[in-house]
Amino acid sequence: MIQRRTLRLLFATQIVSGMGVAIGSSVGALLAAELAGIGLSGLAQSVAVIGGALAAIPATAIVHRHGRRPSLAAAYGIAAVGALLVVVAAVRGSLPLLFLGFFLFGGATAANLQARYAAVDLAPAALRGRHLALIVWATTIGAVAGPHLAAPAGVALTRFGIPTLAAPYFFSALLFVVAALALLALLRPDPALLAGTASGEGGAQRRLRDGLRAIAARTSGVLGVTSMAVGHMVMVGIMAMTPVHIRGAGHDAAHTLRIVGVVISVHIAGMYAFAPLIGWLTDRLGGRPVIFAGIALLLVACVLAGGAGYDSTRLGAGLFAVGLGWSCTMVAGSTLLTESVPLEQRASAQGLSDLIMGLAGASAGALSGVVVSAWGYPVLALVAAITTVPLIVLGVGIRTERALSG
Repeated sequence: MIQRRTLRLLFATQIVSGMGVAIGSSVGALLAAELAGIGLSGLAQSVAVIGGALAAIPATAIVHRHGRRPSLAAAYGIAAVGALLVVVAAVRGSLPLLFLGFFLFGGATAANLQARYAAVDLAPAALRGRHLALIVWATTIGAVAGPHLAAPAGVALTRFGIPTLAAPYFFSALLFVVAALALLALLRPDPALLAGTASGEGGAQRRLRDGLRAIAARTSGVLGVTSMAVGHMVMVGIMAMTPVHIRGAGHDAAHTLRIVGVVISVHIAGMYAFAPLIGWLTDRLGGRPVIFAGIALLLVACVLAGGAGYDSTRLGAGLFAVGLGWSCTMVAGSTLLTESVPLEQRASAQGLSDLIMGLAGASAGALSGVVVSAWGYPVLALVAAITTVPLIVLGVGIRTERALSG
């Protein structure tokens, strides 16, 4: 009964917050390109990802001391502040304030990622993949609608002097506040406190060390974290520069936003829409086969997107495949990690995995703008494909090791 109520609340808040993230993220690179140039436009996504990654550290500390409820609410509150700072920065033309806003905006991503682990605190072992995937899937509804709302949101506040590319962030802030208040009021009893995942002992550095030891001691844990990191790196790198690439077709701002809205919506549908199926497959087949399927999809995506030119249909297909590959690595990797780590070390390992994943994505976001500026979008897709090689080697190595030991 408690688990069902927890899942319903997390499902609802993921819809609301997913819409908030998508409205802002769909125009972030364009806003940064307008104020700072294409070479720095990738930093919009990169800084947000870094903010989300680093937010995992205090979020994990709060989980240990107070549970999931205040941790999730605090992350959404920080994101709301960041979204408002982006609006102020755009009005003033301030780059430092803009990137500070992007950094704090990443708190929403941290909360969305932590919510998937809140869904499995009380889940039966045989249903962990499906319950985790349900919360990942919930983001679909809001995230797919969000980019489509960017264009009307962009013109809704023009009479107040807010630039078209900044206004969507004001609506993001409102949605994050709604999600935070709902969690504070209704996420009772706290799943982490009830499950025993939370523990008040130790500082943040000790918890990160404990998480690292717990992951490193188990090959399945290493594979789970690596799959999430590589999948996130490929996804962020391609997604961050696609709006900037689309702008290169020469359309006006409004038409560019409409194309970006469609392509990013398709991409986000790939990320989240099939998560329940992926969760079911993970429970039935195990995490490793699903992770390998994710790698294959990421490689297909790089081929499609890299060769698309300005064909929005082929770009949409490539971005959909990127999203689906990311979903496989995220759901299967998260489930594999949760199953591999003892209960008392689980929150620390989960927080560390989100930190590693976020920093990997941030690196991709930072470099993507440089690569596109110097060599173009097709080269970015080639580089993204190459980054899957370590994951392939690790997965094959673990599989071979198990076959030999068997």
